[in-house]
Amino acid sequence: MGEAWLRDSGRTAVLRYAQGGGLTDAERAAREGIRLQAVVCFEGGETNREVAAALRVSERSVERWRRAWREHGEAGVLSQGSPGRSRLSETQIARLERELERGPLVHGWADQRWTLARIKTLIGRLFHVSCTVEGTWRLLKRHGWSWQQPARRAIERDDDAVEVWKKETWPRVRAPRRSAAPGSASSCAVRRCVSCGGERPSPLTCRSREVELGAV
Repeated sequence: MGEAWLRDSGRTAVLRYAQGGGLTDAERAAREGIRLQAVVCFEGGETNREVAAALRVSERSVERWRRAWREHGEAGVLSQGSPGRSRLSETQIARLERELERGPLVHGWADQRWTLARIKTLIGRLFHVSCTVEGTWRLLKRHGWSWQQPARRAIERDDDAVEVWKKETWPRVRAPRRSAAPGSASSCAVRRCVSCGGERPSPLTCRSREVELGAV
């Protein structure tokens, strides 16, 4: 499934809780309380990493709150309660990111790709939340994940064989890898499968941590 298909499909991306909820008023107030704590940290000069660690949320969430705070002040970080947005809590988002970093093998898949369909399944397993593939895409994009498309389209646009995700905000602190030989694929793009002669996505690498995100 390509990005254009997702964008042009016109479908509504909604995450549904198993027990029919979204956030209650109390839960929304608690989440806003966390964001207001983040504002205090921003005013105190703390970094995104420090705030994320203190509040046990993802750095991407903190980055988004800081941007809203700079543009709109304290009101910018308050939840609008929009029914069309995902209802995973910040703690759940942080846990999802940790599980994605562990790689597909830990969760029972046999190759190195994090696809939308797999992430959708993982969300259901972890949080008992049902969501569409489009909803998964919107959730990941909202929290700072980007997609890498294989060099050629998967046959029949199979949902489980196209998108591969990686975090786009991790610092690029490692020295560049050795240059690839002329005509060869980039280490983070695709690799040729020896057994079938086709192309498949290579492992995604968190360059600041030297670990494979999708290691098998």
